[in-house]
Amino acid sequence: MNWKLRIIVSVIGIFSAVSMTKAQDIHFSQFYMSPLNLNPALTGVMNCNTRMVANYRNQWAAVLQANAYNTYSVSYDQKIPVGRSDYFGIGGSFWGDVAGETRFGTMQGRLSLAYSKRMGGYRKSAHYLVIGADAAISQRRIRSNDLRWPSQHDGNGGHDVNAGSGDETIINDFDFLYGDIAAGLLWFSVIDENNNWYAGLANHHLNQPDVSFYSGANFDAVNLYSRFTLHGGGQFELKPKLSLLPGLILMFQGPHRELNFGSSVRFALGNSRINSQYWQLGLWYRSGTQDEGGIHSDAMIFSTRFDYENYGIGFSYDYNVSKLRNAGTANGAFEFSLNYLICGPENRAVYCPRF
Repeated sequence: MNWKLRIIVSVIGIFSAVSMTKAQDIHFSQFYMSPLNLNPALTGVMNCNTRMVANYRNQWAAVLQANAYNTYSVSYDQKIPVGRSDYFGIGGSFWGDVAGETRFGTMQGRLSLAYSKRMGGYRKSAHYLVIGADAAISQRRIRSNDLRWPSQHDGNGGHDVNAGSGDETIINDFDFLYGDIAAGLLWFSVIDENNNWYAGLANHHLNQPDVSFYSGANFDAVNLYSRFTLHGGGQFELKPKLSLLPGLILMFQGPHRELNFGSSVRFALGNSRINSQYWQLGLWYRSGTQDEGGIHSDAMIFSTRFDYENYGIGFSYDYNVSKLRNAGTANGAFEFSLNYLICGPENRAVYCPRF
């Protein structure tokens, strides 16, 4: 158990040493169940041959009601054997995010590719280096009929929607496309079937696309900040049928930072040591930077997950601990995640971390 304890202590040390954040992009509390959104190098990193994932997040419904933040994502990826121990990963994903009265939203379709190279070990206990990249087309839009302009206010608290938009100018009729690219690295080490760890680095928005709705000589481009993501985690068997699954994600995007870390405890169900049914309970903490500077606590996250053979379903709830909780009761967020694995005859028992 000494090496396991050393790794766990090291992970906890990283948690306490890094600075925290809040970012511009979408995020999932169950980041470990949305691998292609986390890092393109996770494409094809699985214990079977094919993986399908769906995620849904609803946030601030108690405050915004029908105009709450809604984020959804679906992805598909598979691995293709290369030689005796390496493999390609290929996949695609689609996500959307919408919020507010104007239904301000972004949609993105993405193709991902990764290559996993075994750096040491053997079939059931190995070390891999993975490099991945993806390319995407994104759409950003606003429902223009619900926009409110300064020129529509009468100065007495009234608002005339028929007054027009004044001198404000927006390009592409409130709807435009832009390209987006990302790259990532991943290292994972599998000690045995029940113990592994991984660490990764991803850089999204490498091309820093212009995402401004405004046009004209008087308006500057608004380039999307590149987002750097550090993440890590693993599985450590404490005793037969009981494992600890810590995880961490740290994101840097322009002046914003976000940190989410915690752990789940996994219980194997059934009578045999090798099992296909598991139940997890988890507790996570998220914090970030404030607009006026400094760090604030954002949420405590309670999670659970059930795995049955090739199916996995997860649920989490964000309990808001920031000052925004004063805006209403139970105004956090909930998430659902679902994944499905297809193993097939080509599964060569190259063990990978479970996501």
